[in-house]
Amino acid sequence: MKDFIKKTEKELKNLLLEKRQALRAFRFSIAGSNTRNVKEGNALKKDIARILGLVNSKAKAVK
Repeated sequence: MKDFIKKTEKELKNLLLEKRQALRAFRFSIAGSNTRNVKEGNALKKDIARILGLVNSKAKAVK
């Protein structure tokens, strides 16, 4: 979480895009039975939620 706080809004949006793509790839690998680490999906979802929370709070702070 501390790493996310230090980043700019543009960096957060890029990181959010990367995490969403990783989650998408994870879902396809689960469907193809290529992944054994199912906790990775939960970690990605939580990271996405944290990033969205920071982006939204920074947007409200600007207003």
